[in-house]
Amino acid sequence: MVTIWLVLSAVLIVAEIISLGLTTVWFAIGALASALAAFLGAGFSIQLIIFAVVSLVLLVLMGPFARKHLMKETEKTNVEGLVGKIGVVKSTIDNLRAEGIVMLNGIEWSARSENEEVIEPECRVEVRSISGVKLIVKKIEE
Repeated sequence: MVTIWLVLSAVLIVAEIISLGLTTVWFAIGALASALAAFLGAGFSIQLIIFAVVSLVLLVLMGPFARKHLMKETEKTNVEGLVGKIGVVKSTIDNLRAEGIVMLNGIEWSARSENEEVIEPECRVEVRSISGVKLIVKKIEE
C-alpha cells in the first residue's frame, strides 16, 4: 500500500502543478501521511481515515491562507487592469445619447457615466467597472 499512496501523491502533485489551484496539493500531503501510516503497519481503513482527515483539515485550514498569501502577486491583465485608473474625457459622456469617449493609457475607449451624469470633455474620470467594451466611469471632483 505504501507504493500506491506514493503514486497517488505524485499524481496529485502533478495535477497541482498543472492546475495551480492550491487544491490537490492538500490531498497529495494526505496521501503522503497515509503512505507513512501504511509503512508503520496501519490497516487500510486507518489509512483511508488518515488520508481523509489530513486532506480535509489542510484544505479547510491552509487553503484560504495559502491562496491569500501565495496568489496575491497576480497582476490583473487586459480590461480588468483598467478598473481604478484615471482617464480624461475626450468627447462628452451622455448615457441618454449613448455617447462618450475617454482617453486612457493612450487609447480611446467608449465610456458611460456610472451615475447617469453628463460629463464634459477634459474632465478627469475614474474607471469604476467595465461593461462589454465600454468603460463605466465616475467624474473626479477637483
